[in-house]
Order: sequence, then C-alpha cells, then structure tokens
Amino acid sequence: MKRIFGVLFASLFFAAPVMLAQMSDDHTDHAEVGIFAEYFRFSDPGPTSNYIGLGGRAAFNVRSSVQIEAEMGYDFERNYTTTYSNSVTTATVQSRLRTLHGLFGPKFQTGSGPFRVFVTGKAGFENFTVTNQGAPAGFATAVGLANNATYFALYPGGGIEAFAGPIGVRAEVGDDIFFNSGAHNNLRVSFGPQFRF
Repeated sequence: MKRIFGVLFASLFFAAPVMLAQMSDDHTDHAEVGIFAEYFRFSDPGPTSNYIGLGGRAAFNVRSSVQIEAEMGYDFERNYTTTYSNSVTTATVQSRLRTLHGLFGPKFQTGSGPFRVFVTGKAGFENFTVTNQGAPAGFATAVGLANNATYFALYPGGGIEAFAGPIGVRAEVGDDIFFNSGAHNNLRVSFGPQFRF
C-alpha cells in the first residue's frame, strides 16, 4: 500500500512541469476546483449498502480537452432500521462504517466551452473505517489510514459540466472498483459546483 501512495505522489511531481507549461498559454481556463455531494452504493446487498458523503476535487489542464484531476470524498456513517422476526419490533442501528475515496487520473472532455461532456479513468484507494467517533474525528482517523482496510481502486466514469463564466455545475456517474479478494464494483454518483480559472 505504501508503494501505491509513493507512485501517486511521484506522479504529481512528473505532471507538474506539464501543468505549469500549460498555464503559460493565453487561455483563461487553466484549472478547476470543485466540491461535491456523493452517493456511494456498495455492490454487496444489505441494509447499509447506500452512503452519502462530501468531497473535493482539483484539475489542471494539460490541453483544452485533457485535464489531470485528483479528488477525495468521505462518506458518513448511517443509521438503518432492523425489523425482527415478529415483523412488529424494530430497532435503529448505527452502522459505524465510513468510507474514504482518493483518486487521481486523466479527464478527457469535449473542449473548453460552457457545456462539456467528459470521461475519466482514475486510480487510487478505498479506505473503510469502522469507528464510533463523530464525523470530524472519524474523518481524521480515516485520512491517517492507520489500522483500517485500505484497498487499491480504479474508477471509470463520465458526466457533464455546464459553466456560466467561471462558475458551473458538474454531474458524474461511475463504477468505483476496489480490489479485495477480487474486484468489487460499486455505483458512485456525484454532483456539485465547479470553479474554473
């Protein structure tokens, strides 16, 4: 796992000269940052299969139709209701499971106009933490990646962006695949504002 993070970290340094060279062009569309709300559905069925979270992303242009993008998303724990065998008694249970997604890779888009269609393919990690800590402490524990289940992940996806000047919105859907004794495919949908400069 340390090697994967080392490769991702090193790739940022190799990509930096290309990104800086692109920023010297006359375009006003050099980079994007955004925040998003996400829906993450585990492929394994069960009452705790659906999670909602928040995240952020940053992208730098290699050219007008290609960006290098990094993103991280955190899904909060959730409550679910269990119905007992008598079909009358129920109990609300806290799942205590949280997920942290970290992904990095290229985004190919239709250009730099106000409306874009894009596809992306990213690699990174999925971290699963089981804790009874609140959201801020639980996030800090997950980011530390200590004593948790962290797996290599691939993410093919696509979506649309619409801009009015430097402010826009982005909707994306993809297959968040993590590898733990085989591939586990998971639906991931995100939506949120984007800012380009």
